[in-house]
Amino acid sequence: MKCKCTQTFKICQQKSNLHFISLVPELSRKFSQFLQKLSLDFKIEESIVSLEVNNPKQFFEENFDALKAYFNSLELKEIKVYVENEQHKLSFSTILSAKPLEKFLNFIEDRTFFDILENRSITSHFQPIIDMSNNSIFGYEALVRGVMPNGDLVYPDVLFEKSARNDMDFNFDRLCRENALKTTAVKKVDAKVFINFIPTTIYDPKFCLASTVKWANQLEFDPKNIVFEVVETQKVKDTEHLKTILNYYREQGFLIALDDVGEGYSSLNMIIDLKPDIIKVDRNIINNIDKDEMKRSVYKALRNLAIENDIKILAEGVETPYELATLKSIGLDYAQGYYFAKPSAEIIRQI
Repeated sequence: MKCKCTQTFKICQQKSNLHFISLVPELSRKFSQFLQKLSLDFKIEESIVSLEVNNPKQFFEENFDALKAYFNSLELKEIKVYVENEQHKLSFSTILSAKPLEKFLNFIEDRTFFDILENRSITSHFQPIIDMSNNSIFGYEALVRGVMPNGDLVYPDVLFEKSARNDMDFNFDRLCRENALKTTAVKKVDAKVFINFIPTTIYDPKFCLASTVKWANQLEFDPKNIVFEVVETQKVKDTEHLKTILNYYREQGFLIALDDVGEGYSSLNMIIDLKPDIIKVDRNIINNIDKDEMKRSVYKALRNLAIENDIKILAEGVETPYELATLKSIGLDYAQGYYFAKPSAEIIRQI
């Protein structure tokens, strides 16, 4: 079974007819006026404005600024584009697959991201996680970095922002999981490895997570050494579906961690319902916890909940000895943050 969400959006570069479609007559007329200003020949029939171009990608590249200036964001979403050529003929059924004009402009604006995705130009950096019981390295969080042609790195916040707005979360999230596993194997990591995943991209874990499980088995990982960490928790609304995903991971022998606890997972009942192995307390709670009574109260509640339900608690974003001392005085299983080490391309094997 091939999942259509694995398909990567591209703009063809062969001679084609571009059809600009809108159910709003005023927008069709406005697009006609736009093409007139460019002195381009076109046809208009009902709600479809059409023109022939030698290279659709080049057309959008050359007219990117003009399109962005002439149409507002709502109009760019409303106007749909269908690229007709020898392989893709225009018909009533195919016209339903027309994409918003905004998507074509995003592709041009985010070409660095698409190059990274197409060339699989990513790497993983690793940040150590410390076991507070013996001050040893318990594991590492694998953090993605995009690699540009000149060697510069693109950080996760930028990558995932580009990924989300281009509907590429599934492709990019899967690439990140696989790269983390492969890089972990190359670095010969003999500890737990925390790997992020976006649950909202997974409609059926049996199919959507098959390649991740395949690589884990192929690289001969002990499943108990892999901790899959849920990210973007605040966007998860279907908790039953999330439980299905987490149960699938557990069936394969992997561990589960919830990220941003106290931020996205603010409901204590949600934590109990999902029953993770580890909860990672959001850095906004950890930051200056030694100076903030309210933050200490929230952390104490989470700590008590973790103890009562046999869940380990991990504080992320620890940056000062005062924060660490306060956390240890309340109770702490694992800690992660700049106080110990920044993420690094090379594995830090001793703190």
